[in-house]
Amino acid sequence: MSKLAPSVQLYSVRDVLKDDIEGTLQRLVQLGFTQVELFGFVDKVELYETALRSTGLTAPTAHAHFIGEDATESLEAAKRLGVKTLIDPFTKPEDWKDVERIDFFAAELNRVAEQAKQYGIAIGYHNHFWELSERVGNQISFEYFIDQLSPEVVIELDSYWCEVGGISAPEFLKKHANRIVAIHVKDGTKDGVTDNQVPAGTGEIPVAEILRAAPEVLHVIEFDEYKHGDVFDGISKSLAFVNQVRS
Repeated sequence: MSKLAPSVQLYSVRDVLKDDIEGTLQRLVQLGFTQVELFGFVDKVELYETALRSTGLTAPTAHAHFIGEDATESLEAAKRLGVKTLIDPFTKPEDWKDVERIDFFAAELNRVAEQAKQYGIAIGYHNHFWELSERVGNQISFEYFIDQLSPEVVIELDSYWCEVGGISAPEFLKKHANRIVAIHVKDGTKDGVTDNQVPAGTGEIPVAEILRAAPEVLHVIEFDEYKHGDVFDGISKSLAFVNQVRS
């Protein structure tokens, strides 16, 4: 399986992170993580720089909004924190009904990817369910979108949202293996109710099959919501399952 150690999206622990960045990262180290995925870091570069250094964690990937915006500040912050892949994580659901908006998103990613070369950073995109559930003609909108991207633009596939969108994540991963560099690993019900998210391997998402379909990419554990106790316990259980499948 993957030689890359599992990561965790810090959005999962946002409630405690907002008050104590370093302490939160230290708790993740204690769970066994060596790397994390950042979000909301651009205006907190110094805090994250100190916290990453003190905990020994690295941040190979990070989320930031840059579609339709000047990406310079995000790229400079990402480079300072050692980020290798900067990922735009969200576009509006209704925009994926409009082929012109999809073309715009792809053009923006291509534009920023050119700019990012001078920083040594790759540019990527992270999906939700609407990119998979909408269509351009007879083609899945997300696949149409991928076809418009420059070769160097990459995808972080949220496998949970892929399944919620009605598409088999293992099959999608196999089909687009040359483009996908990371996956979000999460479990729950396929109706997309985030309050129903549970530790990996205990819900309706075929997490083990997903991991086996993409063994060489970065596996990033995430919860959009966790209503079953301490989120760190949920993350720990997910990490144990991921490591078991990967062993």
